[in-house]
Amino acid sequence: MANQAVLGLYRTPEAAADAVGNLQQAGVADHDYEIMTGVPYPEGTFGEPPVRHKLYVFPFIGAIIGFTLAVVEGAGTQLAYPMVTGGKPILSIPPIIIISYELTLLGAIVFTVIGIIFESRLPRPALGAYDTRITEGLIGVVCTCSEERVEEVRGLLQRAAAIEVKVGQG
Repeated sequence: MANQAVLGLYRTPEAAADAVGNLQQAGVADHDYEIMTGVPYPEGTFGEPPVRHKLYVFPFIGAIIGFTLAVVEGAGTQLAYPMVTGGKPILSIPPIIIISYELTLLGAIVFTVIGIIFESRLPRPALGAYDTRITEGLIGVVCTCSEERVEEVRGLLQRAAAIEVKVGQG
């Protein structure tokens, strides 16, 4: 069973908020609809629930992985190729500190970029409906639903004074 994306276009934020309210009253899950606008409205303007971001976790995980790899690589190299010079210990800490610093930062940066991609929901092909008039000031409410609920969702979006309601493949 394929999902359909239903797009309602609105002129005012109040009309878009009414559409979101209609969807919520009809029992549509919060992750099944999305508000698209070219204007930077504050979160919660349309009555949608606040989004909990977890971006801060990604740099910590990347830093831990980078630090672990640096210590294993630095100590492993020194132990794999022991070079005794003047009776000093084989395992020397200063080179490991430098490598640890660099790989910790590299891991944190790489995982931050990955986290931004995931938190921005960029790999989300399920939203199959779009209209270029959204960039011109209209507000779009996109709801992804099963084929059986398309007419119900279309009616909910139309009831909120939509300019146009489009159905696309989700």
